[in-house]
Amino acid sequence: MESYWRTSSRKVPWSYLYLYRDQSGCLVENGLSEERKQGQAQWLTPVIPTLWEAEAGGSRDQEIETILAHTVAKTKQQIEEQRVQVQVVERAQQVAVQEQEIARREKELEARVRKPAEAERYKLERLAEAEKSQLIMQAEAEAESVRMRGEAEAFAIGARARAEAEQMAKKAEAFQLYQEAAQLDMLLEKLPQVAEEISGPLTSANKITLVSSGSGTMGAAKVTGEVLDILTRLPESVERLTGVSISQVRSQVGAEEQNC
Repeated sequence: MESYWRTSSRKVPWSYLYLYRDQSGCLVENGLSEERKQGQAQWLTPVIPTLWEAEAGGSRDQEIETILAHTVAKTKQQIEEQRVQVQVVERAQQVAVQEQEIARREKELEARVRKPAEAERYKLERLAEAEKSQLIMQAEAEAESVRMRGEAEAFAIGARARAEAEQMAKKAEAFQLYQEAAQLDMLLEKLPQVAEEISGPLTSANKITLVSSGSGTMGAAKVTGEVLDILTRLPESVERLTGVSISQVRSQVGAEEQNC
């Protein structure tokens, strides 16, 4: 039984649409299933009127063959276009996958390298700031210590200067009151220092050579005697230098004390 494909105006035999030449050169139906025919009929819709015209003109075989060849070529072109579109879509999907992989690696790099590096940098900055603050506080403390020590030294110098000035004022007052007695007191106070300065070179000498003419004592007694001789001559030296007689002043002071 002949099957038909129904258009909007008439019925079209499937044999008009799906024909091929066998080995003898005759056009025969290609034996496609009804479902396959229905699926492929959409590509042949525009050529149906041409097929009817070819049949009416009496050149059915040649025209159908030409139309079918044109339809096959067009179908192949459309299939190729669809294949290219599929490749474009696949390529776009590959690019998207690559971009996702790049984003994943970026996140992995961020988590594995950059964030620890930033954390280490932040830690070093905090340590540097803490060390800077510590150095500043230490410098301020040292400056404060120097300032306080300077103030203390200045106060001590001032106090010492005031004490010395007060002592000098008292000495000057004593000089005014006692004059020669005060001078004698000062001289007597300084005599031990004078004696120490005189005998100082002897204490630092490693070797002493004494020369004698053969008379008198020798050795340590000789040295001691010479030192004592120098000390006994100190009052005379003081009197020649200052004009003050130590023995005379002492006699006057003793007389005044007896009168009191």
